[in-house]
Amino acid sequence: MSFTLAIVGRPNVGKSTLFNRLVGKRLALVDNQPGVTRDLREGEARLGDLRFTVIDTAGLEDATDDSLQGRMRRLTERAVDMADICIFLIDARAGVTPVDEMFAEILRKRSAHVFLAANKVEGSAADAGVIEAYGLGLGEPIRLSAEHGEGMNDLYSALMPLADEFAKRTEADAPETDVSIDEDETGFRKPTKSKPLQIAVVGRPNAGKSTLINKILGEDRLLTGPEAGITRDAISVQIDWQGLPVRIFDTAGMRKKAKVQDKVEKLSVSDGLRAVKFAEVVIVLLDAAIPFEQQDLRIADLAEREGRAVVVAVNKWDIEDEKQQKLRDLKEAFERLLPQLRGAPLITVSAKTGRGLDRLHAAVEQAYDIWNRRVTTAQLNRWLTGMLEAHPPPAPGGKRIKLRYMTQAKTRPPGFVVMCSHPDKMPESYSRYLVNGLREDFDMPGTPIRLTMRSQSDKNPYKERKKSTPSRLRKHLSKKVPRS
Repeated sequence: MSFTLAIVGRPNVGKSTLFNRLVGKRLALVDNQPGVTRDLREGEARLGDLRFTVIDTAGLEDATDDSLQGRMRRLTERAVDMADICIFLIDARAGVTPVDEMFAEILRKRSAHVFLAANKVEGSAADAGVIEAYGLGLGEPIRLSAEHGEGMNDLYSALMPLADEFAKRTEADAPETDVSIDEDETGFRKPTKSKPLQIAVVGRPNAGKSTLINKILGEDRLLTGPEAGITRDAISVQIDWQGLPVRIFDTAGMRKKAKVQDKVEKLSVSDGLRAVKFAEVVIVLLDAAIPFEQQDLRIADLAEREGRAVVVAVNKWDIEDEKQQKLRDLKEAFERLLPQLRGAPLITVSAKTGRGLDRLHAAVEQAYDIWNRRVTTAQLNRWLTGMLEAHPPPAPGGKRIKLRYMTQAKTRPPGFVVMCSHPDKMPESYSRYLVNGLREDFDMPGTPIRLTMRSQSDKNPYKERKKSTPSRLRKHLSKKVPRS
């Protein structure tokens, strides 16, 4: 998905109908009664060859208090802030109302890309409303009939230039992962100012993520406080961190899915997950008082499954009394609960005082270096021979699996290919044995390692050659030689 599109407008102008048209399903409830939609609803939209995320919002009303309408309005404004593009939908038959004029002014200030669309344009009754729409100062209105699918080509033409722009931005921001390498390449990319190392700081609410980043920045750039859940966007800040060019993403706290009821929080968590995918190194920040809760484990596992280098940081260490015993308990719990990240750095920090930030910086650099690690084919095959001698592969059905040779195909994270017979019968336990050996013997602790078994047939290379031997020669070779 290259961009996010929010559909906004007064109640009953056809926002949910347009949403259903773009996603190709009746996901949103549609009725003639105004105010049916109250929550934000996301969907995967298709328009020609465009693929994007579309958000259906509650109808904008002139209410700013804590009433239901006021809360719905704040939620819609939140979606406008988070979306890349907004479609401001009006009812062409009703014409432009004073509320439309007020919200058009708000959208001009809050969104960089706003398209005005006049819906329900079937028939001549809508012509006057379309002409009035020019007065909103949002450019030429796109004539639509969301119910009948009219005007979709015009909407496509309006979105296409921006879609290309956002696709380029996404490509530029996306980290290089699963980089294929040749024998002579190192696969290592040193971070530069134009292409900095991308770091996402993730964790549960109130773990101290924004405070930690402010301390790294040396200024109070991000809003902090004792309340949980202050951060809602995945905000990125680019700095030079002790000589290392980095872009740090501050993400919203991620709670268990069952506890996430607020629609803004759902949007925020989804934005945080996107930040993990755009990072190269993920700092999983724990609260020293309640470390390794279920949600912490899920967040760390997500980073590992995405193939990102992981650093675990334990915050609020300055208020911990029994530091030595606590550290031993943390390391034991880490080894037991996150075996897939065995050997990943575990750093104790205090975001409030700044203690431990030097160790965190060194751990991030080390994790990034290991994530780019390259091992030559000759080294790998000498190592594989020793591993096979120490612990031969199993023999399912009495036929032993033969591992012939091994090579590294990718970096970021390290990916290895083993050519063998019957790869489908290789048990998971033996693959783990090889992965653990790679971690230990080639100094790759903590980083995700991808190991792929590929089939190599047992064909006799001389079989075809035998068929091509001339018949007279075959007869001569088959004759018995008389004994002398």
